Amino acid sequence: MPELPEVETTMRGLLRYLPGKTIAEVVVRDARLRWPVPGELPERLRGAAVEGLSRRAKYILIQVTGGTLLLHLGMSGRVSMLTPEGARQVGPHDHVDIRLSTGEVMRLTDPRRFGCLLWVEGAISEHPLLRHLGREPLEAGFDGDYLFARSRGHRVAVKTFLMDAKVVVGVGNIYASEALFAAQIRPLRAAGRISRQRYGRLADAVTVTLQAAIGAGGTTLRDFQDQDGQLGYFSLQLAVYGRVGEHCTRCGGVIRSARVGQRSTFWCPRCQH
Repeated sequence: MPELPEVETTMRGLLRYLPGKTIAEVVVRDARLRWPVPGELPERLRGAAVEGLSRRAKYILIQVTGGTLLLHLGMSGRVSMLTPEGARQVGPHDHVDIRLSTGEVMRLTDPRRFGCLLWVEGAISEHPLLRHLGREPLEAGFDGDYLFARSRGHRVAVKTFLMDAKVVVGVGNIYASEALFAAQIRPLRAAGRISRQRYGRLADAVTVTLQAAIGAGGTTLRDFQDQDGQLGYFSLQLAVYGRVGEHCTRCGGVIRSARVGQRSTFWCPRCQH
């Protein structure tokens, strides 16, 4: 599933193509995404100007005349920018095309149809999908004091706490494991039993890990796909994730694995406490 760095990279790629352009046409081939693509979308967007782009959690927000397009890539979705010639070839999972006045086409492809493309008028922050989201880990206000305050009284594992979108957004399974390793915190430890000082290290580790992932992905859409056009995690030097049975690069301990919150979790029992 695309996580915050992948979505951020996609958004940055779109910034090269969309702002200042006018939408000439919208083609909806299959509206059956996680939530149906609004039937009135082609008419609403025809002639609208793209005013800006931003990201909230794993959602890409495309500001256009009169409202906002709320885009989520779901489990397997991707966005491509195509030339007029390239857009002539259409695959079975190419659900929506947004053609610009320049002839370029933004195409949403989603084999599993768990993504969404919705139209929102009014304050986008009040939309039900965004209203209750936690803090952005790359913005001011996300720090150890915040995590410490939110964790008081929580008995859940700190990894589960860290992946709770109502606490902090965009910290997926891989990035949570890696950040906890960097902060030397055992992922199974109860969130409410971790000190303020250690949460400070964890907040820093989350930010550094996500920034490294974004840096590894670059700022182009092409970097967000492999040779077969499929989405994938960035080629990071992972310290613990997926390395069960290998020796820890920090202390030489043996990496272990367990299921935490229905997700595979990896850590070093020697140096993560």
